[in-house]
Amino acid sequence: MRYQTLPIILALTWSAGLTGGISSADPVKYARFQMGEKIAYGIVDGQQIQELRGDFGAWQRTGETHALKQVTLLAPTEPRHVFAMAGNYKSHLSTGIETTTITTTTKVAFDPQAKTTSTTTNTTQTKSFPGDVPKKFQIPQPFLKTPSCLTAHETNILIPDDSQSVVHYEAEMVVVIGREAKNVSKGAALDYVLGVTCGNDVSARTFQKGDVQWWRAKGSDTFGPCGPYIVSGLDVDNLRLRLRHNGQVVQDEMTSEMVHDVATTVSFISQHVTLQPGDLIFTGTPGTTSVIKPGDVIEVELEGVGVLRNPVVAQ
Repeated sequence: MRYQTLPIILALTWSAGLTGGISSADPVKYARFQMGEKIAYGIVDGQQIQELRGDFGAWQRTGETHALKQVTLLAPTEPRHVFAMAGNYKSHLSTGIETTTITTTTKVAFDPQAKTTSTTTNTTQTKSFPGDVPKKFQIPQPFLKTPSCLTAHETNILIPDDSQSVVHYEAEMVVVIGREAKNVSKGAALDYVLGVTCGNDVSARTFQKGDVQWWRAKGSDTFGPCGPYIVSGLDVDNLRLRLRHNGQVVQDEMTSEMVHDVATTVSFISQHVTLQPGDLIFTGTPGTTSVIKPGDVIEVELEGVGVLRNPVVAQ
């Protein structure tokens, strides 16, 4: 069975100076689960889960096997940091048509000594073209989500009472960090990645538009569904990502369309924040998003990983 060589594969993949990244081994599917009072990681093999023990990403098999239907799947990790990428798909940055934005600014100044008022008007015009990446998004633009926003497969997304119900879905591939990463190069960055999982960067647009920071727009409880599995050994920059809203496909794009690939993103963040094992990076959403309401069901599907399913309810 291929999983018998797992510790050796992990050691070779992550040894200093070696390359090959997470796509150098056959795919392996991990899950974090609970059975009774026990919480553990395991390798998913069909309808069975083989229990693991040890430090994150450096596990050993215990020899215990459980039926997958008898365990409760949890959020894939307990991260110290949860990052998310803003504007990381061209289709999310552009409507696909040429647009012209005309901005007129009028400055009114009152001189209390002279008791006079003067006005100055300035008009600017900018054009954007299909496929353009605005200047500020030409470098990665990560932001922070709260670790407490994470919720698991088949758990509820809660719509806050004060959000005015303008809450959107955002299908995303989520990168799972496997070992401490600080100042890593782009060429070595994938060696620090354990695998990827499905994610939904739930976003309260009223909060996002009106607040100075996105702490509640992106980080409210249950605003970070992810799971159900972590899968290593995939070509992470060439996977199909889809979201179904009540069974209808409303987002569908390849991760190859990201503005910044996984290696670029991991390397960039690591220059400023030391990434820890189990940390998560939501890599951005494609296309357009729309409102979710209580009673809806949202499914995010990532090729090679599976389907993350979450009902939507009122808080």
